[in-house]
Amino acid sequence: MTYSIIFPGQGSQETGMGRDFYDAFPAARDVFLRADEALGFPLSETIFNGPEEELRRTAITQPAILTVSMAVFECFAVRAEVAPSPAFFAGHSLGEYTALAASGVLSLEDAVRLVHLRGKLMQEAVPEGEGAMAAILGLDQEKVASVCAQVAPGGECQPANFNSPGQIVISGEAAFVEAAAEKAREAGAKRAVMLNVSAPFHSRQMRPVADKLMEAFGRIEWKTPSAPIVANASAGPVKTVDEIQKSLFDQTFMPVLWTDSVNFMADEGVEEFFEIGPGNVLTGLVKKCRKGLAALACRTVPEFEELSKKLKELV
Repeated sequence: MTYSIIFPGQGSQETGMGRDFYDAFPAARDVFLRADEALGFPLSETIFNGPEEELRRTAITQPAILTVSMAVFECFAVRAEVAPSPAFFAGHSLGEYTALAASGVLSLEDAVRLVHLRGKLMQEAVPEGEGAMAAILGLDQEKVASVCAQVAPGGECQPANFNSPGQIVISGEAAFVEAAAEKAREAGAKRAVMLNVSAPFHSRQMRPVADKLMEAFGRIEWKTPSAPIVANASAGPVKTVDEIQKSLFDQTFMPVLWTDSVNFMADEGVEEFFEIGPGNVLTGLVKKCRKGLAALACRTVPEFEELSKKLKELV
């Protein structure tokens, strides 16, 4: 069976995540210790003990999720040594950076520092209250794009995450997002819910963040991935360092094409998706993107043991 490894993005965090892996596996424990040392502060303490308000800060959330995901992945990699390699790596937004670390493009240390910077820049890019995001449920891509264009013809509000058919997130200036959410309800959306986020991610307001990240890319070492990365911004594979850096630059202020990414991998023969890290959001989205696809979350040690049994079937 051909499989892909996928990594979650922001929103999957919870206090205590990854603690069971830290306690059970030296490989996971090493990841937490290395992340703390790379950042110069005890990130693992916040991950395990909170406070929750601190963990929700974007500059902390992003390295925290990446660290937990990589801790689980390192355990997975040990068990997977005798199994076929994944066909693709992919991740949702922040998760794309985790995919790069897992595939060997970035070291853990560079990856955790880079997403800490990314979170900090995103947090600072738009004053609190001026940006917003909303989830639109029950409208197709064309209708959501039309609603945004009607309300904000200047691009002040735009689709940000195409998560699955009928689940699309919009992002931009708060007043325009609120207006678009209301218009989406009028257009027949089942729900249009304002999200509790600190910034309008994947909107044009994040363009200055992309420029600063590109500068930071030049200060770290990049390698060729062990398997192709399916990029958020294009829903296609990227293999060279130049392609990867351009895809990360673009995804900062362009939509996450998650539905198209899943469909691309399925068209390439992927039958099963393993979600590595906290949460199980992507596991649910994969199943909604196309009928017949299998997905398995790996958040806890028992789930990890179940995934290990799956790996034995692939040998």
